[in-house]
Amino acid sequence: MKILLLDKNHPLITEQLSQKGFLFEEDFNSTYEEVLKKIEQYDGIIIRSRIPIDQYFLEHAKNLKFIARVGAGMENIDVEFAKKSGIALISSPEGNRDSVAEHVLGMLLILMNRLFISSQEVKNGIWKREENRGDELLGKTFGIIGYGNMGKAVAKRLSGFGCKVIFHDLLSNIGDEFATQVSLETLKKEADILSLHLPITEETHYLVDEQFISDMEKNFYFVNTARGKNVDTKYLVEALKSGKVKGAALDVLEYEKASFENLDTDNEDLEFLLHSEKVIVTPHIAGWTIQSKEKLAQVIVDKILVQFPQT
Repeated sequence: MKILLLDKNHPLITEQLSQKGFLFEEDFNSTYEEVLKKIEQYDGIIIRSRIPIDQYFLEHAKNLKFIARVGAGMENIDVEFAKKSGIALISSPEGNRDSVAEHVLGMLLILMNRLFISSQEVKNGIWKREENRGDELLGKTFGIIGYGNMGKAVAKRLSGFGCKVIFHDLLSNIGDEFATQVSLETLKKEADILSLHLPITEETHYLVDEQFISDMEKNFYFVNTARGKNVDTKYLVEALKSGKVKGAALDVLEYEKASFENLDTDNEDLEFLLHSEKVIVTPHIAGWTIQSKEKLAQVIVDKILVQFPQT
């Protein structure tokens, strides 16, 4: 099988699959239009997010048997058309769930204990104690929306913090020893902290909007390591200003480009997030550790070989 690599990934992908008889071409620079002209030559493509795999693209990929995305989200792919075309879709959310879970805890602890702010103050010769009192996780109710690979990994990490962990998911009866499944209404009533672990779909686009925030019974901390467009940012900013949202830890932003490589625009809401002491922002790196780079690649290799064994 002839495979096109459209993004740089861990070299174990080509090393291991080449040993099984796969042939590879790397193309990390061609535009969408340039790739379109040659895509019918390939049996498979391995991507991250650089090029959208839409219906027009797939109509030209006449021999494509699989699309493998080194990551979790598949929003850059026309999933329905790919399935209708008999193309196998492969992703690797198992590969970076541990990285995401640790990032969630890291951001939240920094935010709630004002670690970044107080450290910067001390480095600048400012010694404030009362102003930098932290807020403990112990005894709080941690609400998770989306209990797949990422949500479950977060709940597992929280087991030693003395939290009550609840979650809402469209699938039923998937609770475990780390979290209790509840209705969305119950989660909104009980949660002191809200963490999103959702794909981006028509249903989850702007899930956290003005009404959602208003429905939260308590003032709460907000964590988003899912997708920026799960949140209508202008209402998050309003809630931060009013105190309804006590603090936000954001690894993703509504203003990211589709490739996730940089931000699309500047505006007042973005400026507020970037300069507020109530907000921590990281550049879409929750699933981006040294270890996850290798694990994401290994999961992709293993799944490809299960579906397309070569000799």
